[in-house]
Amino acid sequence: MLQHADNPVNWYPWGARAFSAAEEQDKPVFVSIGYSTCHWCHVMAHESFEDDEVAVILNDAFVCVKVDREERPDVDSVYIHACQVMTGTGGWPLTIIMTPDKKPFFAGTYIPKSSPHMGLIEIAARINDLWRSNKADLIALADKAMDAIKASLNTVSITMEYPHASLFDKAYQRLSENHDRENGGFGTAPKFPAAHNLAFLMRHFRRTNDPNALQMVETTLSKLRQGGIFDQLGFGFHRYATDARWLVPHFEKMLYDQAMLVIAYAEAFQLTGKLFYETTLREILTYVLRDMRDARGGFYCSEDADTEGVEGLFYLWRYDEITEALKETGEAEFAIDVFNVRREGNFHNELTRTLDGRNILHLRSLSTEASVNNMFDAVVTKLLKKRRQRVAPFKDTKILTDWNGLMIGALALAARTVKEPLYLEAAQTAADFILKCMSRPDGHLLHCHKDGISSIDAMLDDYAFLVYALTELYECTLNDAWLHTACRLNAVMIDDFWDTHNGGFYMTPASNKELPVRPKDLYDGAYPSGNSIALVNFLRLSRLTTDNELRAKAEQLIRAFAAKVQQAPAAYTMFLNGIDLVS
Repeated sequence: MLQHADNPVNWYPWGARAFSAAEEQDKPVFVSIGYSTCHWCHVMAHESFEDDEVAVILNDAFVCVKVDREERPDVDSVYIHACQVMTGTGGWPLTIIMTPDKKPFFAGTYIPKSSPHMGLIEIAARINDLWRSNKADLIALADKAMDAIKASLNTVSITMEYPHASLFDKAYQRLSENHDRENGGFGTAPKFPAAHNLAFLMRHFRRTNDPNALQMVETTLSKLRQGGIFDQLGFGFHRYATDARWLVPHFEKMLYDQAMLVIAYAEAFQLTGKLFYETTLREILTYVLRDMRDARGGFYCSEDADTEGVEGLFYLWRYDEITEALKETGEAEFAIDVFNVRREGNFHNELTRTLDGRNILHLRSLSTEASVNNMFDAVVTKLLKKRRQRVAPFKDTKILTDWNGLMIGALALAARTVKEPLYLEAAQTAADFILKCMSRPDGHLLHCHKDGISSIDAMLDDYAFLVYALTELYECTLNDAWLHTACRLNAVMIDDFWDTHNGGFYMTPASNKELPVRPKDLYDGAYPSGNSIALVNFLRLSRLTTDNELRAKAEQLIRAFAAKVQQAPAAYTMFLNGIDLVS
């Protein structure tokens, strides 16, 4: 909302005021859902939402609502699902047009300002005409869409069926078939790190001693570190790669990716003892503690992909920039070779699809020679100093309970794995901040903190991920206070989010009446689902406290989603990691 405050579009925040206005003015509601570091959200904003011509049409035809999907993952969950049901696809920016009672009848993603094939101007005008002339048809379409959305969201039911052990083999087989043996990762472009898949494969290796499972993990973790998806100078991972080789990323950096990959590299180090994994883990956390940490100890959301309106500008280098930066030390030739810098560049201009002389720094190999590594470190230091003279990407300084939970847990695991007190101190400071500054007086959590103000009632992921973090802190310190708080918040989560009829956890508490349906999610996407982490938490806490009721609740949770997991087990690898803890 802050980024769009100066738009000529008259944006409302999601809430009763917007929908009351739509009812009073007899207008449909135009909802744009995005996030502050989303490249295509910026493109649509510059093309349309900052444009006076578009604003006149949108303000006349609709009540317009802007939603930050990170602030309101519940709203995003319902309507990204609506987009998938209605169009077969989804993404951000997410564009939804709905009735004043929140039932969608149009869904799409990025829409250009104008197009012969119906751009935003044409769509807005057409819907405005239909609303005035055939409103009943649009309402009927919205009712039909809402019925389909509810039916697809409410497919969970407790059964007597318990998942068979063959699920693990099926998930492993699917990942193996989808594995890119040359470049690591799974599938083709675009490619996401999907660290929870690697965690599943490492557990599969422990169970079966199948060398292929470990090979998939090691190839992926090595290629990730070598690729352009890793910031070779400032460290940390970009969100995903647009190509199969991990060369060209979308350049935004997300806190949850750093946390999940710290966990993956820590577990790989535990499993193999290879120092490369410890080194990469430390590099990621160097970035997080240096650039993503609030003065009070919480962790920021993300950094933008764009600088001065150009995606990746902060991270890209021309051949002459490298030689100029290193001419006095004679290290330019080494840097050009080790980072694969070319005169013609390796980064394609997004509009012309041609090379324009800019380079994404990436590695051909990972050296273990001390002399080479010393020179490498010196070059990185000099180029990073030079890069800091550039305009830095926008930093989203929201602090979210759920993503902080992932990072706190990752820090505690890293502290225990590599014996680093600094990581434990950072984890405990962040946990104290969340518990003191992002909790209501009644002990319930809040979701978001920004500029000294905490707001928005916490959702499932906030509780599940923070309970995970506190459990990790207890196992790292054996301080009973962390365990007691984890158990207390776990009990609140059960009371507020458990579906007593069909099993599983809703994303929102029963007190949240803002949505036409309560979403319930299991899919382990960019990071694990709240239901998956809740399952892991139940079983760990049950063992730590000898609470058999928690084990029974874990088995109910497994049965609730058994049928769904049977259909596509590789989509629920973190949930399978939880099932693995039952035995």
